[in-house]
Amino acid sequence: MHGRVKVRTTEEERERKKKEHALKVRAYRAAMGRILKKRDAGELDDEMLGLTVQILQRNPDVSTLWNIRRECVLAKTKQLSDAGAESNKSDEVQVEAEAEAVAEVVEKPVEREDKLQAVYDQELTLTEQCLMVNPKSYNAWHHRCWTLEQNPQADWQREVQLCNKYLKYDERNFHTWDYRRYVSAKAAVPAEQELDFCTEKIKVNFSNYSSWHHRSLLLPKLYPNEQRDRPMSEEKLQQELEMVLTAAFTDPNDSSAWFYQRWLLGGGVQVDQAPKVVAFRVGATGAVVAFNKPCPDFEQFRVELASNEHTWQLQSWQPADSSRTTWKTQTSIDYHKERSYSLKLSEQEIKLLPLATGDGAFYFVPPNAASSCSKELFEELQTQLQSCFDLLEYEPDSKWTLLTSALLMRAIDVTANHERSLDHLVQLEKFDGLRAGYYKDLAACWTLELELAKWVTSATFPKRFELAAESALTALPYGQYLAIADELELPAALKEELGDRLPQTFAELKL
Repeated sequence: MHGRVKVRTTEEERERKKKEHALKVRAYRAAMGRILKKRDAGELDDEMLGLTVQILQRNPDVSTLWNIRRECVLAKTKQLSDAGAESNKSDEVQVEAEAEAVAEVVEKPVEREDKLQAVYDQELTLTEQCLMVNPKSYNAWHHRCWTLEQNPQADWQREVQLCNKYLKYDERNFHTWDYRRYVSAKAAVPAEQELDFCTEKIKVNFSNYSSWHHRSLLLPKLYPNEQRDRPMSEEKLQQELEMVLTAAFTDPNDSSAWFYQRWLLGGGVQVDQAPKVVAFRVGATGAVVAFNKPCPDFEQFRVELASNEHTWQLQSWQPADSSRTTWKTQTSIDYHKERSYSLKLSEQEIKLLPLATGDGAFYFVPPNAASSCSKELFEELQTQLQSCFDLLEYEPDSKWTLLTSALLMRAIDVTANHERSLDHLVQLEKFDGLRAGYYKDLAACWTLELELAKWVTSATFPKRFELAAESALTALPYGQYLAIADELELPAALKEELGDRLPQTFAELKL
């Protein structure tokens, strides 16, 4: 009928889209064919750059095209550099030069620099256009980083402002946050300024994982903890706990603030920290050493056992487990119980304690030892725990509140709150069945941490470790800590579950 818009049927619309898709595929194949043909011929020219732009502006995630553009950029910059070198040689040959020629010599380097800058600016402009199409394009962000590294006149402050612009569009884009860390370091942006920026973004939207993460990287630098048993100084930690509690209670179902709070309650151990010796035992025929994390290249270390009269170099170390957290060596040592011994490893000296039986010496530190806590921080932790309990009365199945309250109880008093914190994990297995295995593993870690701490004060330490039969564990974390024991008394069900993964004792290592 006249005057009415014709509405396509579903079949007509499907057919139209099919034809459009076919045209795009044909154009893409033709362009890619032309690009690859020119690349094989070594034609890294302006036409090649133009062909790649046609595709990348529609699909920025074609890695091959970005690689080709990098080849083109390197070829153009080399060409400009070679031309500049030839020009300089010709200028040196000319002995008699007029004033115009002198001016020309001055202008030529400037002209070459402008041309080089134009090449880099072209790449930066293209990446901006591509990021408008897909702000989460790994390839576009990577190419921008590469271009800036090539450019000796890169404007890093401008890149910081560009991050501000993109984070206004999407304050949670982790690609932009990652790029911001890179350019802010290049631009020497003060850490205090970055922290203020994080605070602003968190106030706009509490549910911002990237901003919380960025904050966690800045605070240990700005407010270091001398004991390294907390992520930051206690005063700042208290302030952060107050802020994150407000964010968490604004939306209890959002996990971003809860994750950050969990980091705050952690021990401050950095991921890039070197492996640390947690257990060592030496006898007349050899020694065993255990680390808190894998130490794959330990055989390259210089290890010495020193007494007040003699020093032995411990060599020929072999891994005692598949994860390489435990190492053993067979070395004859003239051990005397009346002497004091120490372990020298990587500029670190560890004093050893004598075994009560007089047949060796050992060193042991339990995992996650209790952190120091000021009165003010202790009161803040108690306040937060009570707030979690209050919230659980209204939302008893809130998994983040259950988990955080368990962590708070452990931060306040590990031993006194152990059973109650495990009860919270049991509830979490019911409310969050998809992660039941994770909660069981966490319960195993907490149980072993407590048992290893108690082991130090037992009469059988360090030769015999016993785990109560009622411990319903399906895993044995911290197994490397038990390498100094001669006997392991574990529940039969756990032994059956572990099978070949049961850690070897000092006696079983046959040193």
